[in-house]
Amino acid sequence: MQNQTNVVPVFFAVDDKYVPFLTISLDSLKAHASKANKYDIYILTTCLSDESKAAAKKREDENFTVYFVDVNEKLNDVSDSLHLRDYYSMATYYRIFIAGMFPELDKAVYIDSDTILLGDIAELYDTELGDNLVGAVPDGAVAIVPEFRTYTKEVLGVVAEEYFNAGVLVMNLKKFREADFYGKFCDLLQKYKFTVAQDQDYLNVACHGSVKYLSDEWNKMPISGEGAAPKLIHYNLTMKPWRYENILFKEHFWAVAEKNEYYPQVKGFLDSFTEEMAKADAECEKKLRVLCLEEAAREDNYWKKYGKA
Repeated sequence: MQNQTNVVPVFFAVDDKYVPFLTISLDSLKAHASKANKYDIYILTTCLSDESKAAAKKREDENFTVYFVDVNEKLNDVSDSLHLRDYYSMATYYRIFIAGMFPELDKAVYIDSDTILLGDIAELYDTELGDNLVGAVPDGAVAIVPEFRTYTKEVLGVVAEEYFNAGVLVMNLKKFREADFYGKFCDLLQKYKFTVAQDQDYLNVACHGSVKYLSDEWNKMPISGEGAAPKLIHYNLTMKPWRYENILFKEHFWAVAEKNEYYPQVKGFLDSFTEEMAKADAECEKKLRVLCLEEAAREDNYWKKYGKA
């Protein structure tokens, strides 16, 4: 479909296990969407069940169309170089393929599925990017965790205030193609293996100096505290309301989830979450902080070795 001024392209990347959260995010997006726009929803995936596809397609109406995009071929080109850690899935890398797979689009929004919209995503899409590659919000978790701040500065060469979260992006796809971003990303994959935030680290290094920084109202994380009224809540890292009772902004998630067909399953995740699972989350976070400092101390880390992308 051609990208017109009243068409808002929005990309997600999921596998079957995250479809319940995808549909909840879609429901919130629809609830705040303007009838004056059309919203093209592209779901990047390698394999979704017919049931999952049907659940997403149920959201369609005259203003809201859902497409499924198979990224298997693209993924096979680089899969040997991709690194995964802990709870990450390969889906985190899919956003890298958007510019090349959709030459008809000059611009798009990408958002993770662990999000709730409280504003019209068309407003985010309308962000003027100029010649910047992306519009993004500085990462709220990095801002307040000392080990993360050390890591981004000492390993990536990006100060914490300029390190963005890649879970919500306005992407200048035309500029991505002009700059051969995909080629440079593949070169960077071969050059160095980032082990902390993986695709987000690659994006920050490759986009550094070409980022339009946005207000955190468009990527508000529980870890960041209350602040200004959010337009998009991102339940990042382990701060999931379907895991913990005391998550900030949980009421916005449950207000949407309670009306969703996956509610019994999602509520079941919360009810069955154990103390052992919580301990595992805490241990994972502890190890991540240690890894940040270990990477910063390495004499052959990315910034010490290369100094730039």
